[in-house]
Amino acid sequence: MAKIFLYHGTPNKTVVPTYGLGDDKHDYGRGLYLTEDYELAKEWAVCRPNEKNGWVHKYELETNGLKILDFEKLGVLCWLAELMKHRSAADSRRYHMLAAQFIRKYGVDTSGYDVIKGWRANASYFYIAREFVRDNIDIDILEELLLLGGLGIQYCIKSEKAYSQLTEIDEELSAVDYEVFNTKYNERDSKARQNMKDLVDSDANKVTKVFSTLVGR
Repeated sequence: MAKIFLYHGTPNKTVVPTYGLGDDKHDYGRGLYLTEDYELAKEWAVCRPNEKNGWVHKYELETNGLKILDFEKLGVLCWLAELMKHRSAADSRRYHMLAAQFIRKYGVDTSGYDVIKGWRANASYFYIAREFVRDNIDIDILEELLLLGGLGIQYCIKSEKAYSQLTEIDEELSAVDYEVFNTKYNERDSKARQNMKDLVDSDANKVTKVFSTLVGR
C-alpha cells in the first residue's frame, strides 16, 4: 500500500475534512487542499493579512486504489484550462470568449478522479494569468515562469473515497507564528513576481505563440 504524508496550512486549529465542502472558485474547485512541503504549508497557514497565527495539520493519505490526476504530467496548458474553469483572470468579454475556447481545446475531464495534483495558483499566479490572457507571454516560457514563481505542488482531495482514506495525525498538529511565516510568504511572492517580470521582459519571450493564437489553431 502506498502512503504519502501531506500538510494542510490553515488559520483553524480544528479541521474536519468533509466531502462536498470547499470553494467552487478555488484552483480545482471544491475539496481539501494539501501539500507535501511542510514549510510551504506554514506559509499558506498565515498568508492572509489578518495578523493571526495559524496551524499546520499533518495527514496520511492511503493512495492505494485512488485515481490521481497529475497536471505536471499533462502540462501547463491543461493546468491553465482547469484554473480557467474555476477562476477568472480578467473580466473582459474577449477573455471570457477565448477562455471558453481554450477550455474546450486544452481542458480535461476531472470528474472521474479522486485526487488532483498540480501547481498551486497563489498570488504570483495572477501575474502570469493576467499577462498570458493579454497575449504578453509566449507559451515557450510558461513552464519556466511557474518554476520561478515557486508556486508549489498541491493535492486536492475530491472524492468520498479519497476522504475515507485520509487520516489526520493529531499528535503532529503544529502552530505557526504569523510574523515569521507571513513575512516569508510575502518575500517569496515579491521575489517571484520580480523574477517573472524579468523573464517576461527578456528576449526569451518571443510573444508569437500566445493565448489567442493557441485558441485559434
